[in-house]
Amino acid sequence: MSSNTLKGKAYIFGDNISTDLICPGRYYHLRSDIEKLAEHVLEDARPEFASEMEAGNTFVIAGKDMGLGSSREHAPLIIKVSGCNAVLCKSVARIFYRNCINVGLPIITCDTSKIKEGDQLEVDLSHGIVKNITQDFEINFDPFPSIMTDILEAGGLVEYIKKYGDFKL
Repeated sequence: MSSNTLKGKAYIFGDNISTDLICPGRYYHLRSDIEKLAEHVLEDARPEFASEMEAGNTFVIAGKDMGLGSSREHAPLIIKVSGCNAVLCKSVARIFYRNCINVGLPIITCDTSKIKEGDQLEVDLSHGIVKNITQDFEINFDPFPSIMTDILEAGGLVEYIKKYGDFKL
């Protein structure tokens, strides 16, 4: 993550997007080639997503229970590697939430019900604001605790530990 403000286009997904839908099991053999695996991100939820989305200009917008299921650890990583800026959802499975932060993918819980397909969004991670540029409204969310912001800014937990050697207090 290079900035506390992210911009991009909304791609709408529904409720109950499981890690199996994000990272299809039939591609398990690609888990050592994350770039190749990322070519199939969310394929079972929306087959055209990987070919339509634009890296660095994309938000995954979901409803309730994002990341439920088997908790495939590659799921948030391939969302990040595909070039998605962040995931916004109404609610999220706890392990998926932590895995997102650990790989450096911002995941925001907020009311996503007014966001429409193709809306241009601007997300301010520091102040907890999603601006819908297309429809001219804002959604507030709780900003991340400073340690989580630091982990995201470092690019994930591994990069944070490499940089600091431990959690800075």
